[in-house]
Amino acid sequence: MVHPNNDIIPTVEGLAYGGDYNPEQWPREVWDEDVRLMREAGVNIVSVNIFAWARINPGPGEWDFEQLDAIMDLLADAGIKADLATSTASPPPWFSEAHPETLPVNAEGVRLNSGARAEYCPHAPAFRDAVVEMASRLAERYTGHPALAMWHVGNEYYRSCFCDFAADAFRAWLLERHGSLAGLNDAWGTVFWSQTYTAWSQVLPPRICAETPNPGLVLDWQRFSSDALLKLFRSEADAIAKYSSDKPITTNLMVTGDFSGIDYHRWGDHVTGPNRLVATDHYLIPEHDTDIEWPAQVAFGADASRGLAGGSPWLLMEQAANSSAWRRGYFAKKPGDQLRHSLSYVARGSEGAMYFQWRASRYGAERYHSAMLPHGGEDSKVFREVKEFGAQLKQIAEVKGSRVVARAAVLLDFESSWAAKTPGQPSADMATYPELRRWHAALWRRGVTTDIVNPAWDLSGYEFVFAPHLYLLDSDAHLRDYVEHGGTLVIGPYSGIVDRNDHVRPGLPGAIRDLIGVRVEEFVPIPEGETIALDDGTEGQTWSEAAHALDADVVASFTDYPSTGAIFHRHVGQGEVWYLATRPTDLNPLLDRLGISTDVPEGLELVRRRHEDGRSYLFAINHTEKPQQLQATGKDLLTGKPWTEASILEPGQGVVIRERSEAHKQ
Repeated sequence: MVHPNNDIIPTVEGLAYGGDYNPEQWPREVWDEDVRLMREAGVNIVSVNIFAWARINPGPGEWDFEQLDAIMDLLADAGIKADLATSTASPPPWFSEAHPETLPVNAEGVRLNSGARAEYCPHAPAFRDAVVEMASRLAERYTGHPALAMWHVGNEYYRSCFCDFAADAFRAWLLERHGSLAGLNDAWGTVFWSQTYTAWSQVLPPRICAETPNPGLVLDWQRFSSDALLKLFRSEADAIAKYSSDKPITTNLMVTGDFSGIDYHRWGDHVTGPNRLVATDHYLIPEHDTDIEWPAQVAFGADASRGLAGGSPWLLMEQAANSSAWRRGYFAKKPGDQLRHSLSYVARGSEGAMYFQWRASRYGAERYHSAMLPHGGEDSKVFREVKEFGAQLKQIAEVKGSRVVARAAVLLDFESSWAAKTPGQPSADMATYPELRRWHAALWRRGVTTDIVNPAWDLSGYEFVFAPHLYLLDSDAHLRDYVEHGGTLVIGPYSGIVDRNDHVRPGLPGAIRDLIGVRVEEFVPIPEGETIALDDGTEGQTWSEAAHALDADVVASFTDYPSTGAIFHRHVGQGEVWYLATRPTDLNPLLDRLGISTDVPEGLELVRRRHEDGRSYLFAINHTEKPQQLQATGKDLLTGKPWTEASILEPGQGVVIRERSEAHKQ
C-alpha cells in the first residue's frame, strides 16, 4: 500500500491553481502581462521549463540559465510559486544529431527521426547521462530559490524502444526476474512452436515477426518497459534529492487509461510518501466518442488518482480549459463545464486544479489546444471562468489536507489488463479499461463514491468491491479474506483465468473457482453488436460462459446457448460473492439486487471530504438542467450563506458546504 502524504505542497498557500507556463515562447514584454493576469485570476503556482532543454542547453557543453533565472525571479517577485521541471522530456535536435543512437526504434526496427517530442530511448547511455546531468544542474542552481515549490521530472512518461540497448537491458531484467534461461523458457512456455532459447543472445524484444509472438514475451516486455521508465524517473529524482531534499518531487502521470503502458502501482512508493506527490494529467474524451458523460469521466480520473495516492490528497497537474487539440475533432466545453469539472476534481481529493496551459501558443503542434488565457484574450468565456474558479479555490481553501472516504472500490490491476491483450485471446473485445469505466460510471450515477485500487491492497474499509475484469490473478486469498470478513464482492467474467506467467489455470476459472463456487465449461464470445438474453429479462454482451454452480445459487440463466447459469451468488463467511458469466448490457438491475440505492438523483454529484479532527465538507454539483433539493445543513463556503434541508441547488450550480454535524458516507 502507498504511504499517506497530507501536506504535499507546503510552500503554496491554500489550494494550488495554475498551469504550464511557457514564457520562452513569448517576447519579454508579454511576461509582465502574464503575471498581472495570473494575479487577477488567483494563480499561485505554474509549471515551468517543461520543454526548454534547447534554451538552457543550446549545444554540447553549453549552458545558459539567464532566461530561466529571470522567469523564476519574476514569479518570486509576484508571489507565484514554480513547479520547476527538468525539461528532459524532449531532447533538442542538436542532441539527437550528436547522439543518433538515442533516437527510439519502433517494433518494425525503424529508427525514428527527430522533429517531435519524447524522441529518446530510455535505455541509451548518452540520454540517461544527459538527463541526470540536467536534473543535477537545475537542482544545484535553484535549491533555495524563493519561487521553488516542487520539482517536475520529465513529462507524461510513455516512450518505449526496441533497439539493441533495449534488448540488452531486457535480457538483464529477465535474468533477474526468472533467475536463469531455463526459468525463462518455463515461464514463457517456449516448448510451444519450438521457441526454446539456448543462449541469451537469442532473446529479443517483441519486434515484428512472421507470426503471433509469444504471449509471455509480450507481457514481460510490458512489465520491463514500465520498470525502465520508472528507473529513468528515479535517476532524475535521486539527482534532485541530493541538492533539494525539502521540496516534493513529482511527474505528471496518466492514470486514467492505458495510454502509457505503465504499471503505476509499481511506481507507487516512488511517487508517494515523504517528498513525493501523485500528480495526474486528465483530458476528457468527447461525449460523441463514448457513452460515458463528462462528469463521470472526471470522477473516474480523480478516483483513479486518489486510489494511487492511497486515499491521500493528490494534484490535478493538467486538464483542458476547453478543447484538446489532439483529440479527434475540435470540441468546446459549454459554459460552466470547466467550473463544474474543476470543482469535482477538488471534491475527489485534488489539492487544487491546474491546466495545460496558461497562455495559448501561437505556433507548434498544440497551437489550437485550449489554455487558461485563450487566443480570444481576457474578454472570453474561458478566462472569465478561470478567474471565477480561482476565487472559488480561495473561498474553500480550508478543505486542503482533508480526505475522501469512499463506500466502494473498483479493482484495477495493470498487469492483468496487459495480459488480457496478449496475442491469441478468444475475443479481442474483452478489454479491461472500458469495462472498468463502465462500472465506475454506473456507480457514479447512483451517487456512490468509489476508489479505484489494486486488488492486493487493503479492502477492509469498503462495503462493496467490484472486480469487472481480473483476467490475471495469482491467488484469491486477498479477495477471500475481504468476503469472509463481511464484504460484498462482485466478479466479472473471464477472471482468474491465468497466472502471473499468462499460463491458463486448469479447472476454469482456476484462481477463483473455489471462492465463487462455479465451474466454467467453455467460453462463448458474443459478436459485436449482438446480445444474449437472460431469464430475468436482462441481457449480456461481448462474452458468455457455459458455467455451472458447484456451491452457489443460480440467480439468472441464459435462455439460449450456452443455456447455463449467468449470474451466481454465494455466501462466504460473513460476506457474499457474486459471479457474472457475461457482461450485462445494463448494470442497474444488478446494482438494485445489491441494495445500492438510487436516493441521489442522477446527475447530482455528492462527495464528502473530511479532516482528521472531524470537520466535514459536502461538495454538491448539479450537472442537470433542473433544480435539485439538497438534504444538507451547514454553510456554503462559496457564497457564505447558510444551507438548510429546504435549500435548492440550481441547474449547473456547485456548492461546498461545511457541515454542522457528522453526515452519512456517500
